[in-house]
Amino acid sequence: MPTATCTAVLLDIDGTLVDTNFLHVDAWLRACADVGHPVDAWRVHRAIGMDSSTLLDTLLDDDAERLGDAVKERHAVHYAAQRQRMRRFAGSQELLRELADRGLQVVLATSAPQEEFDMIIEVLDPGDTVSEVTTSEDVEAAKPAPDVIRVALEKAGVRAEDAVMVGDAAWDAESSVNAGVRCIGVLSGGYGAAELRDAGAVAVYDDVAALLAGLDRSPLYRD
Repeated sequence: MPTATCTAVLLDIDGTLVDTNFLHVDAWLRACADVGHPVDAWRVHRAIGMDSSTLLDTLLDDDAERLGDAVKERHAVHYAAQRQRMRRFAGSQELLRELADRGLQVVLATSAPQEEFDMIIEVLDPGDTVSEVTTSEDVEAAKPAPDVIRVALEKAGVRAEDAVMVGDAAWDAESSVNAGVRCIGVLSGGYGAAELRDAGAVAVYDDVAALLAGLDRSPLYRD
């Protein structure tokens, strides 16, 4: 077996392990419409993965302060209503199991609110493969700020150079770069390969199943 280049693998959840990005898009669209501030779907998608305050500033412009709290509340309602549509990506559980079996720490590095995290974990069903997790309760600023990555490193007890992040959004790559952590990008969240690389991803795969299939030749290992 090739030699590992890290001791911990940090993984985003939304759009990386579980197919939720476009459910978020739909929930934000409905939430904005509920408060009389309709937005374009493509603009919502471009903001998925951002810190929620930054996302609201992006979508609501000058109305963010006045409408932000109401939009967040409506998003939570619409997102929860889509629980039955959530599904884990093929290869998600298998990748987590393989990483854990190889002796690598598996850390779920997300800034999702606890109630969203609980739903996603139920869908992902990672068993005993995960050693640490982060949620919005652990950080003040979400991606692209490096806070989530740094908290994940601290919880795992590893240095930045001993970890690799796996994520689907440019914000994952940017936050990893800001924290000094290498990032592997996946296309399952709807971001393009060039954009992920431009944001700092050192490699890009179609999805976690493709990463699993090529694990020994990925940035996680060297010959």
